[in-house]
Amino acid sequence: MRHKIAVLSVALATVPMLGNCTVEKSDLDVKKISRTVAYSLPVFHLNQLPLDTGVATNAFDLFIDSLDPSRSYFLQSDIDAFQKEAPGLSKRLRKGDISFAKEVFDVLLERIENRTVFAEKTLEKGFDTSVDESFQWDRKDAPWPKDKAEWDELWRKRLKNEYIARLVSKEVYADEDEAALSNTVDSAETITTNIDLAAGGEYDEEAENANLSPEEFILERYKQFKLTMESFDEEMLLQRYLSSFTHVYDPHSDYMSPSSVEDFDINMKLSLVGIGAMLRPDDGTARIVRVIPGGPADEDGRLKAGDKIIAVAEGDGEPVSILHWPLYKAVRLIRGEKDTKVVLTVIPASDRSGTRTKKIDLIRDEVKLEEQAAKGEVEDFELPGGGTRKLGVVTLPDFYADFNATGSDARRASADVKRIIEELKGEGIEGMVLDLRNNGGGSLREAIDAAGLFISSGPIVQVKERNGIQVLPDVDPETDYAGPLIVLVNRLSASASEILAAALQDYKRAIIVGDRQTHGKGTVQTLMPLGGTRRGSLKLTTAGFYRINGGSTQLKGVTPDIVIPDYLDVMDLGENALEHALPWDTVRPAMYRTVDGWTELIPILAEQSRERLKGDPEFQSFFAKRERLEERYETKTVSLSLDTRIKEAEAEKELDDIQSGAFLDDEEKDKDNDIVLKETLHILSDMIDLKKSGQARPVVPLVESK
Repeated sequence: MRHKIAVLSVALATVPMLGNCTVEKSDLDVKKISRTVAYSLPVFHLNQLPLDTGVATNAFDLFIDSLDPSRSYFLQSDIDAFQKEAPGLSKRLRKGDISFAKEVFDVLLERIENRTVFAEKTLEKGFDTSVDESFQWDRKDAPWPKDKAEWDELWRKRLKNEYIARLVSKEVYADEDEAALSNTVDSAETITTNIDLAAGGEYDEEAENANLSPEEFILERYKQFKLTMESFDEEMLLQRYLSSFTHVYDPHSDYMSPSSVEDFDINMKLSLVGIGAMLRPDDGTARIVRVIPGGPADEDGRLKAGDKIIAVAEGDGEPVSILHWPLYKAVRLIRGEKDTKVVLTVIPASDRSGTRTKKIDLIRDEVKLEEQAAKGEVEDFELPGGGTRKLGVVTLPDFYADFNATGSDARRASADVKRIIEELKGEGIEGMVLDLRNNGGGSLREAIDAAGLFISSGPIVQVKERNGIQVLPDVDPETDYAGPLIVLVNRLSASASEILAAALQDYKRAIIVGDRQTHGKGTVQTLMPLGGTRRGSLKLTTAGFYRINGGSTQLKGVTPDIVIPDYLDVMDLGENALEHALPWDTVRPAMYRTVDGWTELIPILAEQSRERLKGDPEFQSFFAKRERLEERYETKTVSLSLDTRIKEAEAEKELDDIQSGAFLDDEEKDKDNDIVLKETLHILSDMIDLKKSGQARPVVPLVESK
């Protein structure tokens, strides 16, 4: 059975803005679709959770949060009224009844209208920016306003925050080439996202609205947002509501409307025209999950994993807000013809509070497979006592496979790595680093075959489905490289990367080095059509990955043997940051034999690495910046004093560069400044020395079983 870890590559034609109206009726058979989803979820999902009142109440919470994650629009009285209906939503769904979603959305539109009027009146009064008060931008767990007085005070501070942010952006960032720093994010553009309560936005002297006053600028954004929400059609609302139920089962399961399925099919084709990125919905925005190697975004270098797209412009046209759009509509706006320009307004992943946005202009193009290919390099490592040692570095950005090609011209990740290994051995390398940082996965078969290059043969991964567990092996008895090996990973190493790293760790074949853990996605999704072209599909988690030692790669990922802290460690990345993620669990271990005792060197190597980092001024500076970055991520409030905010913004400019650099792909990193790779090469060299000195004792092969 062949599994493929799906990669959504955004090959992003402009769609017109929808008309100003309430939820527009569609030609979908909503009743039949809803009933099919209700009966399919508990049957076909991996955990087979019954669609009961527990699921219904959780789905209620997710649906409300998806509409108002900042808890700023609905009042507590609204929530109390809605909650009375929550326990019966599963029963209503089985009858094909989604009227609750429409009722809630109608109330939301009333609240948006009310707050738009309030914003206009409040902005006319102005603000005293000398008052030292604070604003809680992170309201994910905050209570909804209990009455109108509390509601108005929340919005007074919210609007003041946006006003100050606009002033700060002009004061501190106006001289930057990529000045994208006004307060629009915090106004209409992130009105209902978790990051909407900070001081971010867009400032561009060449933009048409550059001459608007802060008050005019903020109000215009709220009016735009109101128009966007009024343009919701039935298909958009249906997808939002049904996905609230699927997300209770796990965050990777979705209901995909007919239009969304159409775009999914386009995105899965090998010939991709667009920006080259994977997207997922995130609190009303389109979040970058991964930048595809070889695509326009990758070659440009500014768009990073974790960035959130909030608006899209075609060429030199006006930006269109995509907040709260379903992903398929956002993708359609971003997709276009080759050699045309698209301009994205994004909230950087580095700015968790939404304090800043930036504009990124890209020329749409095909994703070049060649740029995704594995690459090898010989590093002349300088030895402490003089002389050099040849060390090989294999960089694998993706587990690619051109399934449509045949013969010798078909590109496959494992075949390319095999060729590179032979070339590096011909250069006389003494050790090798397999760099899987930022490798988000790809073909499972390629991960298995690549792992097989470093062992003789045996199981690589176990796949658990509803009807049992399947062990997928490497059957090639040949070992292409048997020397000292380190697998380098980070928080963005996911799925197939975790499978390879876990297998080589379990075989004791390689030492794993990197962040505190890898991404932690250990599940497989299957697209299940609901019947008929106008019903859409369910994307359901139907299988899970397990290591050959029996542990899942879900949630926990792979824990490196030697940890080198990174900036990504302090950011909200990884499976464990997702709500309702499936838990870590175990299955029975597979039968396998460990190899030579490289792992017995780990305690010595780890201690040598710690001592080296303590005495390295470059790493000590890195750790200090990392602590500052962690403090920024833990801060939930901002000052509403203009003087304080200006001082904070000037002091934090350095952190902006740090955060942006944390997401650089391997090809973008300056090898001379890649301190993590430098230390990894030191560890590899120590590993070789210890082996030569006889401190690596062979381990008697064992058959693992419990």
